[in-house]
Amino acid sequence: MAQMTLLDREIGPEHPVYIIAEMSGNHNQDYDRAVAILEAAHAAGADAVKLQTYTADTMTIDCDAEPFVLPDSTIWSGRNLHDLYGEANTPWEWHPELKARADELGLHLFSSPFDSTAVDFLEQLGVPAYKVASFELNDLPLLRRIAATGKPVIASTGMATLGEIDEAVRTLRENGCRELALLKCCSSYPADPAAMNLSTIPHLGAAFDVVAGLSDHTMDVAVPVAAVTMGARIIEKHLTLDRAAGGPDSAFSLEPHEFRVMVDAVRVAEQAVGKVSYKLTESEQVSRAYRRSIFVVQDIHPGGLLTPQNIRVIRPGNGLEPKYLDIVLGRRAARELKRGTPLGWEMLQS
Repeated sequence: MAQMTLLDREIGPEHPVYIIAEMSGNHNQDYDRAVAILEAAHAAGADAVKLQTYTADTMTIDCDAEPFVLPDSTIWSGRNLHDLYGEANTPWEWHPELKARADELGLHLFSSPFDSTAVDFLEQLGVPAYKVASFELNDLPLLRRIAATGKPVIASTGMATLGEIDEAVRTLRENGCRELALLKCCSSYPADPAAMNLSTIPHLGAAFDVVAGLSDHTMDVAVPVAAVTMGARIIEKHLTLDRAAGGPDSAFSLEPHEFRVMVDAVRVAEQAVGKVSYKLTESEQVSRAYRRSIFVVQDIHPGGLLTPQNIRVIRPGNGLEPKYLDIVLGRRAARELKRGTPLGWEMLQS
């Protein structure tokens, strides 16, 4: 799997998993709440916070025709798209102050732009990277504009076929993107863990020679942990201060204490994955003393025959290894052997 650099962070197989807290619309149009989400992300151990940069008018038109009204199968049933995006957008005038606060906290802050005007705005802001949302992966003109910045790109692949992902990757690379990550994503809100197919993560990395990761909309912290065991080096998860406060994305967002649990579990998982190794740890070296070995379990006089009744394979491991049992049975003792003596070669007659 490839590596990428995002400001001061190396992201890839030999480096810690990069964890992104997605703010989306969880600020509920309250600037102080947006700042509090930044601070909660930092306290919960996130490496970055991601915004979304659009307005209702750059996303869609205000229209109540059937294609513009969300179906009952979504958590936004009956909502007009323009109305929903008007509620969920992050005001552009907040961006500079949020970035300044993120810089103070040592957090990376970047965004998903949804049209070229958003890219132009974010370039003026000096964001270090770009995120491509799953729904925009097929917007090749937008991908070309993002790639032209020359900055690292992290792209979600929800809903995309393998061919569409290939087309997006080629578009990004041919237009200036040199560092790219692809995130496995299930674009359901919330997503069912059974639909995640995390085995795709290593395939993404190998097929496109990119850093691979997960953009997760499940409500279970086990899914990101499982993704790390499959090779994910980036985890993106929505963060809200309080699901009960509502908001367009709150239903599939973690609260700060849950996000902290996820981060801690990911850190344990990445340590546990480690690398291919058969080298014994120091603690295992100590534990070897308590493996099984051959012991004298009844007193044996000099010249006495070693039998299944007076020698046995038991714990601890001070005596001869169990593999020698058939060899020593039937041999004679060279000296007096007391019960509880670990058997050694020097105790046997030649």
